[in-house]
Amino acid sequence: MNAIVKTVTPEEALIYLMVAMSAADQEMTDSELRRIGMMINNLPVFKEFDEKRLVEVAENCGELLSDENGLDDILNIVLASLPTSLHETAYAVAVEVAVADLHVEQEELRLLQIYQEALGLDKLICAAIERGAKARFKIL
Repeated sequence: MNAIVKTVTPEEALIYLMVAMSAADQEMTDSELRRIGMMINNLPVFKEFDEKRLVEVAENCGELLSDENGLDDILNIVLASLPTSLHETAYAVAVEVAVADLHVEQEELRLLQIYQEALGLDKLICAAIERGAKARFKIL
């Protein structure tokens, strides 16, 4: 990407992070896709987002991911588009996607670490977000 960084809406930036997380292990599972849809339908941060645009936004993200520097481009777009006040939310929705299929792959763990660093989040905050997700997805 050139010196001018493309921006998207904050909602689209969150979706980019979720789609990239789902694709991290080269397999976008039904569980992950359902979780993304559920969050878009239920989280207040997405209340202004037109759900009909989800496929378009996900496809835009997929096109970026297919480029050589796709993940870097996505992170640059997210950082340019997402207010700092939503950085913890961004990490939380990414974690939700990572645990949606009840198994977190090494690639997903690495991407979470990249997100944590890119978003400038404290390790303790990230650990708390991860622990909350683990509790929500616990199986008997």
